Amino acid sequence: MSETSIALNRFGLGGRSGNDPGPDPRQWLLGQLGRFEVRPKAAGSLAPSGQIVGELSTYQLTLLDLQRVEREKPPSPPSSEMSAKPSVSKDADSNYSQNAGNDPVNLHRRNGRLQARTHYGLAVTARTATAVTGNAPFVERLTHFWANHFAVSADKLEVLALGGSLEFEAIRPHVLGKFRDMLFAVEQHPAMLLYLDQAQSVGANSEMAQRAPHGVKLGLNENLAREILELHTLGVRTGYTQSDVTEFARALTGWTVTGLSVGRGGAFGSGTDQPKGFFFSTFLHEPGTRTILGKSYNDFGERQATAVLEMLATHPATANHIATKLARHFAGDDPPAPLVSRLAAAFLKSDGDLPTLYRVLVNSPECWVKTPVKFKSPWEWAVSALRALDTQQILAGDTVSLFAQLGQPVWRPGSPAGWDDVASAWVGPDAIMRRVEAAQRMVQRQGGQMDARARAVELFPGALSEPTRRTIAAAGNPTEALALMLVTPEFMRR
Repeated sequence: MSETSIALNRFGLGGRSGNDPGPDPRQWLLGQLGRFEVRPKAAGSLAPSGQIVGELSTYQLTLLDLQRVEREKPPSPPSSEMSAKPSVSKDADSNYSQNAGNDPVNLHRRNGRLQARTHYGLAVTARTATAVTGNAPFVERLTHFWANHFAVSADKLEVLALGGSLEFEAIRPHVLGKFRDMLFAVEQHPAMLLYLDQAQSVGANSEMAQRAPHGVKLGLNENLAREILELHTLGVRTGYTQSDVTEFARALTGWTVTGLSVGRGGAFGSGTDQPKGFFFSTFLHEPGTRTILGKSYNDFGERQATAVLEMLATHPATANHIATKLARHFAGDDPPAPLVSRLAAAFLKSDGDLPTLYRVLVNSPECWVKTPVKFKSPWEWAVSALRALDTQQILAGDTVSLFAQLGQPVWRPGSPAGWDDVASAWVGPDAIMRRVEAAQRMVQRQGGQMDARARAVELFPGALSEPTRRTIAAAGNPTEALALMLVTPEFMRR
C-alpha cells in the first residue's frame, strides 16, 4: 500500500471524488482536525436529547395512567355466547386477537415504539450521510471509534430513541478535546444513564429509601459504575475490586434523568420547570464517605462521584487502556507495544488531550506499514462502498436495513463492550456473502455509470494488485465490474 492509499483507507473512511491527500498524506490527515464539523448539516434536524427525554417522560406518565384505568375497570360480565363457548372460526379468532391487541395500553406502547424508531432512523441516516459526504473522514472515523468505546445498545425503547443523540451531543463535541470532558459528557448523558439503569439506582440509606412505602423495592444498581471502571477508563484486570465497584455505585447514586427516574417520573423532577436531561437528586443519594482504589471521598453529593471520575480520567491504567484500543484500531489486531507505550505516555503528559494522541498515531511508523493491518467491519465496508460510488442521497429506511443485514446495526452491539475491533469478529463465509449481495444492490442503484477500472486506481493509488486489475477488467459489464471492485481484497481490508 502507498502512503496515499493508507491515508485514504486506514486513517480515513475510503476514497471519494475530490479526496486527494496530495504530496503529504500526513499533513492532509492532521489538517482535518481544523475542518471537522461538530454539528454537521445532516444532523441539523435531529431532535436534541432534552426534547426526546420530554417525549419519553410524557409517554411513560401516560402509560401509567392508562394502566391504572385498565386496572380499575370493572370486569365485563360474560355473555351467553362466551359462556357457551361455541366453535369459533379462524377469522373470528383473528378478529378477536386483533381487537385485544388494540386496547389503549397496547396502542400507546406501539405508538411509543414507532416514535422511538423514527428518532433512531433519522439519527442513523444523519450519521451515515456525514460519514459518506464529510470532508474530515479521519475525524469521522475517530468519532465512530469513541462512540463504540462508550457504547450503548438501542435494545429498549428509551435507548432506541436516545442512542444517536449520545454520539452527536457527547462524542462529537469532545472528539478534539480532552478525554476527561468526553467522559463526563457521556456518563451524564440520558442515553447512558438509562441504558445502564443508573436513573433508578437508589442508596440504601438515602432519603427516598427511608420514605419508601412498605413493599416498594428500591436498590443500588452497579451497572454504570462497573462499566466505567471496566470499559470506559481503567480496563479489565487493572487492580480494582468488587468493593470498589460497589462503593463507586454508591457515590453515583443521585445521577439520574429528569422525569425518567425511579417510579418512571413519579419520584421527583417530573415537573415542566425542570430541564429534561441529567439531574442530580440528593433524594436518591447514598450519604457517607466512599473509599475507592484506596482513596477516600467525602460526601459532597454530586461532587463525590465527580471527584472519582476526575481521578479515573487521568489514571495510568486509563491511559494504557485507551492507548491499546487506539493502537489496535490503527495498527493491527495485535497492537504494537512501542506504539501503545508512546500513546500512553502522550495521554498522561497532555492530561488526556485527544488531538495529541491523534498526532502520535499519524506520526508513528507502525500505522504506515505497507501491508493491510485491519479487516473492515460491516460499518467501515459499507461507508467506504458508498463513498466509492460517490453516493449523494442517504435514505433512512435504506441505511437502517443495510447495516442490520450486514450484521452490524448502528448503536446496537448488544453489549456495553461495543463491537469487536478484530478480524475474527467479521471474517466468515456468511459475512462475505452479505457484502457481495449488498454490493450488487448498491451498484444497481448507482446505475453503473462509473468506470470501475479507473475508479479502483483512484481509490487505491499505488496499491491496486494486478490480479484485482484483471478481475475488474474481465467483468461482463460496468455494473458487474463495480460490484466486483467493492469485494476485492483491497476493498475488504485497510
